Amino acid sequence: MGPHDLVERVMLMGHGPTPVPSRLVAAAYRDEQEAADKVVRLGSGVDVCLFASPVPYDFARKAGVLTMPATYVPLNGAALQGALLRASLDERFDPGRVSIDVLGRAEVEEAYAEIGLGTEQVHLREESAGPGTLAAFHERLWRRGATTVAMTCVHATAERMEMAGVPTIRVRPTGAAIRSSLQTAALLGAHHRLEESQLVVVLVDVPTLRETPRRVTPRYWRDELKLALHRVLLQEAHRMSASVWPLDDHSYLVTATRGSVTSSTEGFRTPPFVERVREELGLAIEVGIGMGRTAHEAENHARAALARSQSSQRTQGFALDRDGRALVPAPRTPPRSQPQAKPKGLEILARLADKLGDQEQPLIVDAENAGRMLGVTPRTARRLLRTLVEEGLAWPLPPNRTPQPGRPRQLYRLIVEKLGPSKAS
Repeated sequence: MGPHDLVERVMLMGHGPTPVPSRLVAAAYRDEQEAADKVVRLGSGVDVCLFASPVPYDFARKAGVLTMPATYVPLNGAALQGALLRASLDERFDPGRVSIDVLGRAEVEEAYAEIGLGTEQVHLREESAGPGTLAAFHERLWRRGATTVAMTCVHATAERMEMAGVPTIRVRPTGAAIRSSLQTAALLGAHHRLEESQLVVVLVDVPTLRETPRRVTPRYWRDELKLALHRVLLQEAHRMSASVWPLDDHSYLVTATRGSVTSSTEGFRTPPFVERVREELGLAIEVGIGMGRTAHEAENHARAALARSQSSQRTQGFALDRDGRALVPAPRTPPRSQPQAKPKGLEILARLADKLGDQEQPLIVDAENAGRMLGVTPRTARRLLRTLVEEGLAWPLPPNRTPQPGRPRQLYRLIVEKLGPSKAS
């Protein structure tokens, strides 16, 4: 990714006598500030980005669009010395009285020391900036007579100064630096691919489905819940190109790759499946993610991560890498949450939950019982229960088949978990 002439040079070098073992995609720009847009356009079509200099790399990094490994061709050392050599061969220029942008002071002083020149009259601007700002820096010094030539690492800045009549020498990367950067980029891309294809095991545990001596749920209700949960997990796993298997009555095992899990968890910042299961089914689930060199090792790490999340009650640290260490992503500023409208069915759900009182088993009602508790007719209660279903606050259970004629009795499971911990307990 760079100006047209340099991109062409890199492409030809990549397919030369000793080609780099990779597929090169050309992304040329006119202005270094277009680098971020070029990265977005390439998207997931590349494994690594190689920039022509530190400048477009900085623009892309600051824009936050680098979702893949990236590197750049260095312009210090031999590249800067080459520019100084071209300046010394032109009798109009004095290599000791120049202005240089982008490069650091230590890099410039080292290059000058190696050729025996001082830097007392060398003017530097180390910070990256737009081409107009850098061009103004060089032009101001030249018009004051403080410099004899401007040396720039930015293609668009060089074009502006040449149009303004300012003597300009471009700091261009050497062939050796390009070849070395291509090899580095190929290694970064290969490592990234290996890391993205690493096996990941996700364990999903459903506390509500665990049988206890004090809580024995009806068989049909458990089966209905397991089918609904399995359907949601399959839909989410399909988006991750993953597979789902039930382990026992209250847990599931999901196998995927690190790349697919990373994208669905925002870089291991949020556990997968949790939000959708809570929104659609009103269930709280626990998740542990493990990686490993073998499937057995990955599953063991997933179980250890699940135990950690259950004991600490934290969403952070729900994943362990292949060495068994917690994957704690870099902190980020949480987005400002917008106030959500309170569903109108919550009041109805709270009234029904208060009437039914504390029970170990799930709260199940029909239209007649709900009508008596709410003081309305069965027809109105049936409509209110349908409202709860539409808002995700109740499930319609399979109707009881009886030999008596007439409409079969329709039961609804109230999802009191959506009222909050104090109401659901």
